[in-house]
Amino acid sequence: MKLLLDENLPKRLKADFPNHEIFTVREQGWNGIRNGELMKLLIENNFDALLTFDKNLQHQQNFTKYPVTVFVLSAFSNTYPILTKLSPKIQDYLSKEKLPLVPIIITE
Repeated sequence: MKLLLDENLPKRLKADFPNHEIFTVREQGWNGIRNGELMKLLIENNFDALLTFDKNLQHQQNFTKYPVTVFVLSAFSNTYPILTKLSPKIQDYLSKEKLPLVPIIITE
């Protein structure tokens, strides 16, 4: 699957998903782009999912307009040693035939 790491996540998190095509917002040149525009870019560029630490995203966007899965990582810190513990839960979703097209909250 093609995944995008939001700019609020550590780049090292890419290593947790070796079986997927994964990019960062910075690598795509999309730093500072507002969430609605970012969602459009995800679709236009055939991304399957966005991984973010932005807990407000799920309340700010109408996800029926955007056929892409958003994983909202929820932890007390957005550092790699903390967030890497959430990666197996994300991997469980990614191993399924089809991703749900709704925000998925991933917690510790």
